[in-house]
Amino acid sequence: MAGSEPSIHRQHRQRLKKRFLTEGLDHFDSVNLLELILFYAIPQGDTNPIAHRLLDTFGSLSGVMNASYERLVQVDGVGEHAATLLKLFPQVCRRYLDDCNATGDIVLDTETAVRYLSPKFIGRTVETAFLLCLNGRLRVIYCDVIAEGSQANVSLKLRTIVERAINVNARRIVIAHNHPGSFALPSHADVDTTKQLRSALQPLGIELYDHLIFADGECVSLRQSGAFKSEVFDLGE
Repeated sequence: MAGSEPSIHRQHRQRLKKRFLTEGLDHFDSVNLLELILFYAIPQGDTNPIAHRLLDTFGSLSGVMNASYERLVQVDGVGEHAATLLKLFPQVCRRYLDDCNATGDIVLDTETAVRYLSPKFIGRTVETAFLLCLNGRLRVIYCDVIAEGSQANVSLKLRTIVERAINVNARRIVIAHNHPGSFALPSHADVDTTKQLRSALQPLGIELYDHLIFADGECVSLRQSGAFKSEVFDLGE
């Protein structure tokens, strides 16, 4: 029976690849999807148990993809090639979606800003802040990381944001950052920073249109939450 095992695995690999090419991934569960990915890092053998161990360890497909390289290689059966391949996927997704958006898009409002910025946080496991700059016609003229921090904190330097906005001749800006593994709720520091930045930009004729906070597929707009309408913004307890 042991001699037939490689043939069984080869047939399983062929069936799974053919199924993907025929159906796509819509009906794949997370185990099958991880199996398929691991085929290309582990040329022989059964990847099903490894896929199960990954999901058991990290809880979900997104948990696997967001895990650090160091934690991935600690899972039995996951070597450096498999860990590197798994870390590649979310960043390729982010680059793909960024490329789709790299067309001088017009950002009219909060909803279009959310659609434009949300792909940029895919796979990011530390707090990261982006600055989105628009010209007078509301076309994107600049969008890049302005700060990176820890898993629970990022420090926004107002001078850096103001200087960058002036250098690209922005007329409207949106700032955005993420709360990895937490909730998309603004902290008191987020609100204070937003108000200070808005005050610094107004005399320069640059509008801070919104400050967006992303977390686990959700987004909160400080503009829509009322922080821009009043000096008082009740975050609750």
